[in-house]
Amino acid sequence: MKSAMLLPVFLLVSALITVPAANAQQVDAVQLYSQDELLDLIKTNSHLRRVRADDCQLVQDIEARADIMRLPAYQFLYGDMLAYAVCVPRNVERGWDLMLQAAAQGLPEALEQVGRYYHIGRFVQVDIDKALVYLHEAAAMGNLNAKLRYAQLLVDGHGSPVDFEQSYRWLHHAISADQGTHARIQQLLQQLAKKMPERVVASARRPVR
Repeated sequence: MKSAMLLPVFLLVSALITVPAANAQQVDAVQLYSQDELLDLIKTNSHLRRVRADDCQLVQDIEARADIMRLPAYQFLYGDMLAYAVCVPRNVERGWDLMLQAAAQGLPEALEQVGRYYHIGRFVQVDIDKALVYLHEAAAMGNLNAKLRYAQLLVDGHGSPVDFEQSYRWLHHAISADQGTHARIQQLLQQLAKKMPERVVASARRPVR
């Protein structure tokens, strides 16, 4: 009789012990991204896939860090989520505003994306002058995609000839293990070189100090 009464008590205690462990496991599976981790996800354009893969469980935390804490990487992430309706209802206007806020704080990936959208006319009207401004800022901060697009705009006849040397310098000293990117860099360098005197090209090739 006594052993029969002890069995339910044992099961109850076991349940109380195992449930917190299960909850802890669940929390570990959906921990909020660190700043460095999120930036790596953005650089590889895998940030939206990651949010989906996490079953949209972090939306409230992401929104708080974008709207309340105003962290640029999270403003960029949440802006993209709103623009593409990832885990949240589509709200392009608010998403665009968050992207602009992230760019205003100097996040290179946000600067590059805003510049790209002004170039191709996604979510906004095509504005090459604005595209050049944002892409130049992102390129100056080391964003390779911005360097490539900025150079392409110059090759296509946009911008000012005074920017040819700097654009050439950025690409000449760019580093990429991707063969396709490397080939595109070489092509753009050849096209830019045709627009400049040899002495200017030689100056742009000098080591950066």
